[in-house]
Amino acid sequence: MADVYECSVPLQLLTGMRTARHAIGRGEVVVMPTDTVYGIAADAFNPEAVQRLLDAKGRTRQSPPPVLIPNIATLAALAAAVPAPVQALAEAFWPGGLTIITRANPSLNWNLGETGGTVALRIPDQEIALEILQETGPLAVSSATLTGRPAARTAAEAQAMLGDSVAVYLEAGLVPGDGTASTIVDATNVTESGGSLRILRAGAVQREAIAECIPEVMIED
Repeated sequence: MADVYECSVPLQLLTGMRTARHAIGRGEVVVMPTDTVYGIAADAFNPEAVQRLLDAKGRTRQSPPPVLIPNIATLAALAAAVPAPVQALAEAFWPGGLTIITRANPSLNWNLGETGGTVALRIPDQEIALEILQETGPLAVSSATLTGRPAARTAAEAQAMLGDSVAVYLEAGLVPGDGTASTIVDATNVTESGGSLRILRAGAVQREAIAECIPEVMIED
């Protein structure tokens, strides 16, 4: 039976966050709020935990999850390189609704699925998520929903779909906004002097804002 914690109650918030961190440490998956939608999270460096995440969603290894990180400094540790325009995007839109796909550091000991040597990174603008990330380090996180279903905007909506495949649910009420997911950009062809960036999914950060931030980079849709 999954544990559910109401984060508007201080004692439940403290207990729930502690329980969620312990569950992640054991290789289990948890549902937590982010700034866009609720996410299902697992230790990014635990292949069995990542597989549990994929199984819970009904997703294959051909759809690897993004990775949420606690701070911009972690970007340099997880990416093979961070060209100046990518750094500029991170500084402008993190924490926030922009997911950046970059080449992964080849020395990392993880297995997120069929990534093609890339990793999708984001810092969420949500206090509970950030506090957990500060304790756990990078987490594989995908929308807390069955594949093909609308994104969950509360933990209760996520639980109705995912049930006991999740160890802990952190309920923090309705996510802000309209539940728009993050914008996903492929920055693997961005260079120090420019290059090109492709928008894979339109979302919370608008194309115009991205283009204004990195005018030296060609933006492709």
